This record gives sequence, C-alpha cells and structure tokens, in this order.
Amino acid sequence: MVIDELDSRLLVTMRAHPRIGLTELARLLGVARGTVQARVEKLTARGVIADFGPTVTPEGVGYPILAFVSLQIAQGRLAEAVQALRALPEILEVYGTSGQSDLLCRVVARSTPDLQEIIARVLASPAVQRTDTTVALSVQIPFRIEPLLHVAAERDGGRDLS
Repeated sequence: MVIDELDSRLLVTMRAHPRIGLTELARLLGVARGTVQARVEKLTARGVIADFGPTVTPEGVGYPILAFVSLQIAQGRLAEAVQALRALPEILEVYGTSGQSDLLCRVVARSTPDLQEIIARVLASPAVQRTDTTVALSVQIPFRIEPLLHVAAERDGGRDLS
C-alpha cells in the first residue's frame, strides 16, 4: 500500500484541520472537490484513514496517569489473558510482543493507588504470571504521523498513484 504526494498533503491537511469540509479541503489543496472525495473514500476503504471521530484524551476524562505494563503469560493461556484484559476499561491497548514479555499494555489510571489496583486486577488472572510496569512521567514526542506521510509519499517519487 502506497500513498502519493496528493494523498500525503490531503492527510496532513485533514489532521491539521479535523473539522474541515471537503469543499474547503479541495480549495486548500488546489484540486477538484470530486478528487478530494474520491481520495478520502479510497483512503478510508484501504484502512489508511481509520476514523473521523474526535480524539478523546484520557487526561480529559479523569485518567492522568499513563503506564506501560509488560505481561508474562502462562504457557498456552494467551487467549484467556487477553479476555481478562479486555474486561478492564483502563487498558487502552494490548500488543503481542517478542522478547522477555508476551504482551505490552497501555494503561491509564486516576492515580497511582488506582494504577496499583488495576495491576492487582491484571494479576488476579491465573493466565498472567508476572507484570513489569513503567509509568510515563511526560510526553516528549506526542503521537505523530505527518513525518511518516511525507516519507511515504517521497518513497514513490511523489507520483500520483490513483
């Protein structure tokens, strides 16, 4: 899956102006509205654009503590562990990993005592053997995709691939 220079510009502009309409987007990009609409539909169908909803911050809804919790899972009990994790709303994401741990969880909490309770609930599952927790103290580079979009478009020489 590749994106071209127009796709890159389209995505960067949409991220900079999340509430922008197709007509204004077309004006800013200097292309026809139909072209913008077709590109947005294509990018959505390909899974490049994942959603159009608002980005909700955990801090904004009362969860200022962010931690990354690595889990070691009992042999053959991965599905059971994932099912137990799915039941905890404070666990935002879970990734299967290689190395020392089997799963890496992005966890939010209201306070450090709340985080300790969440970890205790994780450990209550017989499928989880051990946890290792790292608390994030600050965000040094927030989630970003724009630099990657520019590189992805350059990789293909800026050709229009539609």
